[in-house]
Amino acid sequence: MPTVTLNNATFVYDDIGNPDAEPIIALHGGRGIGDRHGEFNAYKVLSDKYRVIAYDQRGCGETSLTPPYTFEQLADDVEAFRMNVCGGRKIILEGGSFGGMIALTYAVKYGQNLSRLILRGTAASYHHEDDAMVVFKQRIHKATSASLDMLDKMFSDRVKDDTELRLIWLALQPLYYEKFDPDAALERTRTMHLHAETHNALFKERLYDLRDKLKDIPVPTLVVCGAEDWICPPNHSRLIAESIPKGELLEVPNANHAVHAEAHEVVIAAVREFLARTSN
Repeated sequence: MPTVTLNNATFVYDDIGNPDAEPIIALHGGRGIGDRHGEFNAYKVLSDKYRVIAYDQRGCGETSLTPPYTFEQLADDVEAFRMNVCGGRKIILEGGSFGGMIALTYAVKYGQNLSRLILRGTAASYHHEDDAMVVFKQRIHKATSASLDMLDKMFSDRVKDDTELRLIWLALQPLYYEKFDPDAALERTRTMHLHAETHNALFKERLYDLRDKLKDIPVPTLVVCGAEDWICPPNHSRLIAESIPKGELLEVPNANHAVHAEAHEVVIAAVREFLARTSN
């Protein structure tokens, strides 16, 4: 399990594939909740043709708890990975959920250093939270241990500690999957690294809104979402795909926020086709 110190933080990452192959950096979601394993497990099959790298973002997973926790800093961390781990060459950047927000932040600031962009279940502004609240009220029967106040805390800097964050995350899990496995959810929640400090800092920042800047992203972009995504509803993915000049959308029926896991073969096939078609 390699580590690297960049921008004063020590990052834990996974790296598979030919070191000389075109690099894909995969960014996980979850502000202080997620870690690299979900994205890495989904996309490591691409290592037959690409070098696949996934790391725990600053303040997440096993990476050091090193402030500042801001969208801008996390985008700068991607650039540090590109320069120091990928040898300064252009990268394919993949981001899921919150990782997609960081990927978009990076694409706006460092677009000239990308070859392609892949986004999964994400949004171009924090306003997706309003739509998620509407969907939550419609589907609250699926998550009988969750409450409106829990969701409100998830979208705020009011989480008390790591334990409360873990309990809220477990209560909300049924909303993330169309075919929910409670035993798998328990194991995921038991073993995940959760950091309320990071979560609160990243939700305190209410500045994220790139909708007017999407037109400036210069690279081919594949936007993937599940048609039943509850937390980043599909209208947000459609907006991104329509606003980026070289954007295209894959909306997968009968899949939710974890579309890369629920419809893995469909997503990987689409990614392979997209990357092959848009290669230089």
